[in-house]
Amino acid sequence: MDNLILKVCTKVLFTPIILFGLYVQFHGDFGPGGGFQAGVIVAAAFILYALVFSVEDCKVIMPPKLNFFLLALGAFLYGFVGVIGLILGDPYLSYDVLGSTKEAGQHVGILLVEFGVGLTVCNVMISLFYSFADFDFGKKNND
Repeated sequence: MDNLILKVCTKVLFTPIILFGLYVQFHGDFGPGGGFQAGVIVAAAFILYALVFSVEDCKVIMPPKLNFFLLALGAFLYGFVGVIGLILGDPYLSYDVLGSTKEAGQHVGILLVEFGVGLTVCNVMISLFYSFADFDFGKKNND
């Protein structure tokens, strides 16, 4: 597809979509939103880019190896926050020990866990899109 209007609009909207995803991510502590919603919104920016330009162009700005690394990093961050609580003598994913006060620990813990969730969800969505985009649905399976 070679539609100039779609390409210009996508380039104009790409960054604001990601910024809105970050707003949802970090506003999730205080209102509706959080990691899952933010991850889907940020992934939508990359998927829109791939649909308007090409999957190969999208793989230039989000290479599959970086995508997989960020996916694993998000899951690691989620698990690591839980393990920190265990190391400091509290139950898994108990955030109280992460700050100077109970409330500060809760805030830091939720922020880190939700960021890990957002990172993982975003990159899983992009990975799924890459997988389906590269799949040849017309090929017969000769097993």
